[in-house]
Amino acid sequence: MRNNRKRISRKTTNQHAVAHYGADILCSKEHKRCDKFIQHGDTTVRKHTTSVACMAVAIARKTHLKFDYQAMIRGALLHDYFLYDWHEPHHGLHGYTHASLALKNAAQDFAISPIEADVIKKHMWPLNIKPPRYREAMIVTIADKICSAKEVFGKPIYNKKVEEILNEYK
Repeated sequence: MRNNRKRISRKTTNQHAVAHYGADILCSKEHKRCDKFIQHGDTTVRKHTTSVACMAVAIARKTHLKFDYQAMIRGALLHDYFLYDWHEPHHGLHGYTHASLALKNAAQDFAISPIEADVIKKHMWPLNIKPPRYREAMIVTIADKICSAKEVFGKPIYNKKVEEILNEYK
């Protein structure tokens, strides 16, 4: 598992890395269902998770550490794979419960590595008590907070570039 940790070439854009390592998820009919649900503001869950994946790659690259980019990107794409409209009142504890449900759904529909599972399960830290075990999960946790804040205030990150990625996998 740790043998998959490496750096991404300087010539590779963050968006290209997401499209490359996340292709199987991005092209799946299961993940495309996330277009039906709004995450923050008017950003869909699919756009949000793709933005988080791009942001995670950008943050990871700035650290100059080695990462399992495939696991980090796949985990980011699946971190909010809960498949319901969380704005409905009967999902009142969504912030505390959706990570477990996202992991359960992801494990049913995709082959999930231990790092990917940690990314999905722990991305709501510190709201969820257990902290991330892997650096990939910590990076996605940070990226999720940044993207969520931007989306809530109507300034989504990577909007045009994320659209380009998702248009490849319509």
